[in-house]
Amino acid sequence: MLEMRPDCEHCRKALPHDAADARICSYECTFCADCANDVLHGICPNCGGGLANSIASPRPTAIASVGVRLSGLIPLPTSWPGPAWVVLVGQPGE
Repeated sequence: MLEMRPDCEHCRKALPHDAADARICSYECTFCADCANDVLHGICPNCGGGLANSIASPRPTAIASVGVRLSGLIPLPTSWPGPAWVVLVGQPGE
């Protein structure tokens, strides 16, 4: 998961984790929408990649408090050494 910076790397405008006007590249360079569109024209000056709308990820406390059943996921036995959930996929060619 990409980690958004707390402020614009160009103008230093504060960008909270849920900022709708934040733009981010695949190398986690973070800019406000004004700088990304008007100054940088959608291109990251650090890596040359495109700048896209950031997707705010929920805080860990929000994830723990949501009782959602995720279809396609199954809990694994507690002795399983891997992650707590596994995505079920079909057989090749299905």
